Amino acid sequence: MKTIFYEAFFFCIIFISCIQSKSKHITEFSQSDIKNGILIDLRTPEEYGLGHLHKASNANFLDSSFLTYFDTISKSKTIYLYCKKGSLSTKAAHKLDSLGYTAVNLLGGYNALEENNN
Repeated sequence: MKTIFYEAFFFCIIFISCIQSKSKHITEFSQSDIKNGILIDLRTPEEYGLGHLHKASNANFLDSSFLTYFDTISKSKTIYLYCKKGSLSTKAAHKLDSLGYTAVNLLGGYNALEENNN
């Protein structure tokens, strides 16, 4: 009985670790990270217009057509995602991962980057 419990527990740990999205703190991100990828700002166009990372494209996560933005992006490219604080980019990374993309959530969001620069 204990063996079955331990096997199930081990399987759960492996399964959970496999479904977690990749992440990196936004302050550790550099433009060289997107040599073979794409950088996406998930905030609204208004927020994007107030400032964004160099070479970032805007794909508003709250827009109903959000996922259609990725229809033309190759699944071989790594997609780096950020938002204002990091919660929307976490959700977007999980969604894109489930669709077969390689998504990296930039933790902390644009706010953390601004705080780090001040």
